[in-house]
Amino acid sequence: MIRHIVMLALPTNHDAAELQSVMGELAALVDHLPGLEAFEHGPNRDYEDKSGRYPYGFIGTFTDADALRIYAHDARHSALGQRLVEICGADGIMVIDLEISS
Repeated sequence: MIRHIVMLALPTNHDAAELQSVMGELAALVDHLPGLEAFEHGPNRDYEDKSGRYPYGFIGTFTDADALRIYAHDARHSALGQRLVEICGADGIMVIDLEISS
């Protein structure tokens, strides 16, 4: 299993409606891409005061690396990623892919 974790460094003047639109469209990919089992998003509460630069993020849960590759090359994902770059800037997105063993 792969947990695809994406953290967003949102500017204070970001378009909240656009962010929620992108999140909704990413969540809809669960019904269209094989191996994308779940999509969750929300604010980073940063309880340990270590990641305040990233006030928002999302997690996609994939069955395996092949499913993540399908997502990575999907045209809908690419278009939504571009919209996130427009919101955050290219340096405002951190991606972590954790391989989870059962």
